[in-house]
Amino acid sequence: MELLDLILIVIGALVCILGGFGGGVIYRKKVAEREIGSAEAEATRLINDAIRSGESRKKEMLLEAKDEIHKSRTEYEREVKERRAELSKQERRLEQKEATLDKKTEAFERKEEELSKKLQKASDTVAQAEELKQQQQQTLEKISELTQEEAKQYLLKSVEEEVRHETAMKIKEIEQQMKDEAEEKGREIIATAIQRCAADHAAETTVSVVALPNDEMKGRIIGREGRNIRTLETITGVDLIIDDTPEAITVSSFDPVRREIARLALEKLIVDGRIHPTRIEDMVEKARKEVDRTIREEGERACYETGVHNLNPELVKILGRQKYRTSYGQNVLNHSIEVAHIAGLMAAELGVDITLAKRAGLLHDLGKSIDHEVEGSHVQLGADLARKYKENPVVVNAIEAHHGDVEPKTVIAVLVQAADAVSAARPGARRENVENYIRRLQKLEELTSSYPGVDKA
Repeated sequence: MELLDLILIVIGALVCILGGFGGGVIYRKKVAEREIGSAEAEATRLINDAIRSGESRKKEMLLEAKDEIHKSRTEYEREVKERRAELSKQERRLEQKEATLDKKTEAFERKEEELSKKLQKASDTVAQAEELKQQQQQTLEKISELTQEEAKQYLLKSVEEEVRHETAMKIKEIEQQMKDEAEEKGREIIATAIQRCAADHAAETTVSVVALPNDEMKGRIIGREGRNIRTLETITGVDLIIDDTPEAITVSSFDPVRREIARLALEKLIVDGRIHPTRIEDMVEKARKEVDRTIREEGERACYETGVHNLNPELVKILGRQKYRTSYGQNVLNHSIEVAHIAGLMAAELGVDITLAKRAGLLHDLGKSIDHEVEGSHVQLGADLARKYKENPVVVNAIEAHHGDVEPKTVIAVLVQAADAVSAARPGARRENVENYIRRLQKLEELTSSYPGVDKA
């Protein structure tokens, strides 16, 4: 009984549960149907609102499009109207230009026609003139009994003779005038160069004298059986003259460089006091080196004083040797420097190359440095040296021409000739000119004193 009641209770509970679940499902279905209906109604409303809004926007856009089309049409019509007005103006201008061109064309045609008439008239006139000319020529030929060609030749010959005579007279007049001016200018240039070039008036001797502390030194220099003096003469190539002159020995040689080496060696031996062949050889070698250094320095000094640069080093040494060379008592190196300065001054006056003139003047007596060693005149030797060391052809010609051995080819060669003569002939330059210079001074004193009012000159 209890089991049956329990089963009934369970069945009843199940029935209740099933009934509740079925009722819940039915309720939720009804609720969902209501919500779906509401959503459909809302969707229908939204769609209707969207349709109404789209219709309204469509109408607005149509109105805006119509307004824009109206504006564009109005603008287009205005532009078309303006273009038409501009085209009308251009057409009127073209019509005016065309009318003007037509007028000009007509005027040009009229002028062309007038010009053709004038040309025709000129041609007729030329023909008439040619006919008259032929008639006149025929008449002249009859009167003169000469053909046209003969008359032409006669006139040309007469004019040619007259012109030749007048030309010759004019050339002669110009030549004389140029000669006078050239002489005057030459005197002025030489005088200016002499005034601007200051030089010492001194003459040098051709022998060297060595002073001795006492006469006993002569015996020491001669040495036992003369071995010291023989050694010195052999090594240096000079002659030692030992005579009765007190406390002095004379050194003589054609070679001035050897003479200077011997003089220096003697002085060094006298100071040193030890005089024997070995010592003599040492002193001569030292003296030779000293002279070589002096020669180089003197050559460089000459180049520096004259402003002559880029000389070959061998030429500088050869130039420096002139320090020990004299000509009529005049130092050749100083003479060369003086000639370079005078030639440069005259070149400046004439407007020619000053540097080249100085170079030619400095090297003009180059051959005198070696003329005692090599056969030949100093002119030819100097030219050969200049060619050997690739000197400028103008310089070579100046060296060859400075004593008139060849013709001068340039103005610089002539200037070197004049400068050489001026330097050698100036008062006191050489011994042979001193007496003449004194006589000239005496004549100048007499001439000056002859004027009234001059008490003393």
